[in-house]
Amino acid sequence: MNNVMKIFMEAKMQPLGEAAIQVSFGDRIDPQLCLCARALAAELEKNPFPGLKELEVSYTGVAVFFEPLILIREKIEKANPELSHSYQVVENYIKTLLKKIKLSEADVAPRVRVPVCYGGEYGPDLEYVAKYHKLTQQEVIDKHISGDYLVYMIGFAPGFPYVGGLPEDIATPRRETPRLAIPKGSVGIAGSQTGAYPLETPGGWQLIGRTPLELFRLNDLEHPSVLQAGDRLEFYAITPGEFKRIAAQEGSVAK
Repeated sequence: MNNVMKIFMEAKMQPLGEAAIQVSFGDRIDPQLCLCARALAAELEKNPFPGLKELEVSYTGVAVFFEPLILIREKIEKANPELSHSYQVVENYIKTLLKKIKLSEADVAPRVRVPVCYGGEYGPDLEYVAKYHKLTQQEVIDKHISGDYLVYMIGFAPGFPYVGGLPEDIATPRRETPRLAIPKGSVGIAGSQTGAYPLETPGGWQLIGRTPLELFRLNDLEHPSVLQAGDRLEFYAITPGEFKRIAAQEGSVAK
């Protein structure tokens, strides 16, 4: 974890307008940068400053949104006369926080197991992916299951996970023509990433299967997205019968 602490100390910050700050730990897709972003977001959630509104975790950092008027009202700036702007107050707070974060192997998120029914009506592009790589459909499934997956960020649609760790020998370009409606739960491949659609939306990923899990739960107001940046995933294959059984259980939970 020594390298992680070095990354913390070399973090770069810049304003995003007058009410946000971008904290960047690097410019590459890397599990350690993701760990740093996740750790900072978790620390800010545990120790928020007055006026903190929202945190957005990305591949390489965290966007911190705040309310300048609350900072002024709380007289934080007056308590720090050398800091003349709300941005500087927040920047100073984050720098102090980064010095205090202590990470260990226990901070690595546990694996989240995601059941997937591959092929057929659930994965209409599995055959294409197999032909593209001159593999059998079962070989594609086996390789997809074998990946060491990490959720780098949530975006595009509510709860949509951008997942790295896809085996390179099944990395496949997006479809030339996106679909107007992709069924909720569809698991797809786009380039070297994989992911799952929590809601029915348009999209151009190659669909190889579908999960019955409710990945975005509207009734959970505090944590509607089941997956978070930094989570590690493990996909496993299920039958159509198991899909329907789990989907029924998930439906009862959602109600």
